[in-house]
Amino acid sequence: MRTFLDSLYKNHSLVYKYILYFSAVFFIVFFFPRGGKFKYEYQKGKPWQHNNFYAPFDFSINKGEEAIAKEKEKIESNHIDYYYYDSDIVSEVDSTIGKELDKVFNSSSFDQNELERIKEVANDVLADLYGNGILSKIERRSTGNSLYLVKNNEAIKLNFDEIYSLSDVEGVVAKKLAQNNLSAYEPSFQELFFNFIKPNVSFDADLSNKELESEYSKISYTLGNVDEGKLIIAKGEVVEQEDVRVLDSLKSEFESKLWEENNQYFILFGYTVLVAMVLMMFFLFLKKYRQEIFRDNTKVTFIIVNILIMVFLTTMVVKYDVEYVFVVPLCILPLVLKTFFDARLGLFVHVLTVLILGFVVPNSFEYIFLQTLAGIVTILSVSELYKRANLFISVGQITLIYIVGYFAFHMIHEGNLEDIHWVAFGYFFLNGMITLFVQPLIYIFEKIFGLVSDVSLLELSDTNSKLLKELSNKAPGTFHHSLQVANLAEAAANEIGANAMLVRVGALYHDIGKMNNPTFFTENQVTNVNPHDDLEPRDAAAIIINHVIEGIEIARRNKVPDRIIDFIRTHHGTSLVFYFYKKQEALAGDVNEEDFRYPGPIPFSKETAILMMSDSVEAASKSLKNPTFLIIDEFVEKIVQGQIKAGQFLNANITFKEIEAIKKILKQKLINIYHLRVEYPE
Repeated sequence: MRTFLDSLYKNHSLVYKYILYFSAVFFIVFFFPRGGKFKYEYQKGKPWQHNNFYAPFDFSINKGEEAIAKEKEKIESNHIDYYYYDSDIVSEVDSTIGKELDKVFNSSSFDQNELERIKEVANDVLADLYGNGILSKIERRSTGNSLYLVKNNEAIKLNFDEIYSLSDVEGVVAKKLAQNNLSAYEPSFQELFFNFIKPNVSFDADLSNKELESEYSKISYTLGNVDEGKLIIAKGEVVEQEDVRVLDSLKSEFESKLWEENNQYFILFGYTVLVAMVLMMFFLFLKKYRQEIFRDNTKVTFIIVNILIMVFLTTMVVKYDVEYVFVVPLCILPLVLKTFFDARLGLFVHVLTVLILGFVVPNSFEYIFLQTLAGIVTILSVSELYKRANLFISVGQITLIYIVGYFAFHMIHEGNLEDIHWVAFGYFFLNGMITLFVQPLIYIFEKIFGLVSDVSLLELSDTNSKLLKELSNKAPGTFHHSLQVANLAEAAANEIGANAMLVRVGALYHDIGKMNNPTFFTENQVTNVNPHDDLEPRDAAAIIINHVIEGIEIARRNKVPDRIIDFIRTHHGTSLVFYFYKKQEALAGDVNEEDFRYPGPIPFSKETAILMMSDSVEAASKSLKNPTFLIIDEFVEKIVQGQIKAGQFLNANITFKEIEAIKKILKQKLINIYHLRVEYPE
């Protein structure tokens, strides 16, 4: 048991990768839509590449959503709404107006015959108004001219002009009074009816919707049936629109049957095997070509999380509405990976992700073709993402690829440019707009996973930042030295194709530990007084060595990324503080080298190796009295060769050819710094 635990502890990083691998496979398969996969691929306008295809079972030919939508639209345009006639309102108004008539037309002021005529006309007006009812304008829902009026449990078909509205009341009252020679009483009548008449016809939403649903239920969703064994399409025959309808219907029925007939476990196992193979390729690629990333579990997790996010978004969109599949900004994946790692890894992961998604999207060939092409364009076009113009240009190129590709596939399928779904261009533009969100997304990833992008490096390189301003105030000589080293290192990095921005930022921060004791470093000494003169060589060397440890502590307190702290750790490697070592040797004879050696580690990348060379050359160049071309050449050669001999670059993936190129650049830069000119013969 103890041996097993020891083995587990030693290989915990590998165990974590296995867990991550199996978890990723599980979640991707879990995201996939539930259903089988039709085994034949076909496209309209292209020949049927398979053998003669016969119906494997009886199935119905679906009309298609567009045809059904048109039928529903026709039903809606011909549909007549139902309105409810409320008799209680009529009784209420009749009673109210009867009482008010007695008050307005007092029996003491009118003779009995006149009063009877007035009441008779009032009842006549009410009977006319409420014959078919009064409809409020806000209750009219139909756009047509007809309606069904439900009165006494009987539906009567009427036109809207056969029903009064409140605005018609005044005209009806005036007309009835004129017919009975009672126009003299019109003001009183108008006021009375204006105050007490109420609409009694209202829209019956429940009955109207039930009737509409009843009409919908009569729609046939099929165009007929295909019997088992019937020839659907022959080998080499061009797939026409009618063939596509039949094949789509069979495909839908086949995938549904395949899933329902207790084949779920086989289907899921098949998906699992394929996804596992794709992710295995990813891990093998990292192990063979990106060992630094493979060893870093955080970086591997970051890449897997990005793959899962894209798979999740795409599968959710496919389940909701497959038309929106190109809205998913898949090109964010290579953009993000290129920003944090490199172009080859970004493209490789993008292609693997597209292959996984090919299982769940319709027209998988078109999807894989367009997304792969868009990913390649993304990798080729994006450089220096921290420059906003570059991102906009790249997004424009990605959108253009989608549009041109859509046009090309449409012409292949249709043979013309008719019936283009212009809304698809809106999806492509929306995809581009969402892709612009990559910059804030990169910032979020940096905070979550502790990675560093070029955008953050650009911010860190600002000499007005809090930490660099503090360095310039406390140790101005060190600050000037750091600027000079940054210029040398950046030029050298550009020469060999290393990350110039990373080297520059590392150079700016590599000596921040000197802020704690600035006067103990010669570049900050403004007088001839050297505090080291009062110290033992061993103590003086300890102060010099400690600036590395103190620099790491200062950087961590100020939340400088680990990728920059690596430059502070390694810029002296495991070299000796040679001056004090020799001084102690002269005093005591026998000296322990470890007391005068930096703790390391030695540089482990091209960038950290470049900084070590640039730092040593720039610092030592201050001791040159009368530099010439020959002196500078020998000087640079001596320093760099000494570092190589001391084994400082053994862990750095840098070649002799690259070191020679770096030395050449350092010599040129020093010549420019000292303003040396060619010596002409007298």
